Amino acid sequence: MAPNPYYFKRQDNTNQQITKALTPTEQQKVILYIICGYTLGILILWHMPVLKYLLYPFKLVTVAFHEFSHAFVGILTGAKILAIKLDPNEGGSTTMTGGSLYCTLPAGYLGSSFIGALMIFCGFNETATKVASVLIVLCLLVTLFWSRNILSAVVSISFIAVIILLWVFWDGKGLKYIILFMGVMSCFYSLWDIVDDLIARKVNDSDATLFAKATGFSSRCCGCLWLMVSLIFFVGSVLLGIVAFK
Repeated sequence: MAPNPYYFKRQDNTNQQITKALTPTEQQKVILYIICGYTLGILILWHMPVLKYLLYPFKLVTVAFHEFSHAFVGILTGAKILAIKLDPNEGGSTTMTGGSLYCTLPAGYLGSSFIGALMIFCGFNETATKVASVLIVLCLLVTLFWSRNILSAVVSISFIAVIILLWVFWDGKGLKYIILFMGVMSCFYSLWDIVDDLIARKVNDSDATLFAKATGFSSRCCGCLWLMVSLIFFVGSVLLGIVAFK
């Protein structure tokens, strides 16, 4: 049977459409450069003896997103949230009763990765950036409502204040750069945390270890799976941003 020339023509057109959709505009290339610059800057500062403390407040916000994700999924599965706490060592805890362990335990890493990816996606468009900033404020307000220590309250209030100031005095200008940085930071910190805590060195009270005990799987296996999902979130946010906001 002879090949159908129409099939090859249609396939070629489809490939061209996909290539066109994934080719960034000049403005989107600038955003990609910013994302790469943020990633490189975070990697460098992360390992600098003194300068690494510049990332400290952003790390705490990422931890707040992590704990918020635990609490949010806990609520969805019928849990009662008792407290959210952040500690100065860049850790945190969410205390709840009820809910599903199988859903709430993975929600911390995956939730903060998803929030970071959502911020990166929205960073490709100014209107979407403003929507993302409102969602971040809501997340931090919920975290503030459940916070039971000074640090978690200070972190939530501080970043809410920064976003409000950008809205009130600069009409939202500069939000894109803040949202993109927080998005990259949230994704990067989640990825680093998964590798460091769950794959490179096993932390006995990590989410993956507790999840492994509940399911019977290896904690490193859980960590690798969560790492793959987090990477998909990150790459997907960039590709979707390019396609959606031409």
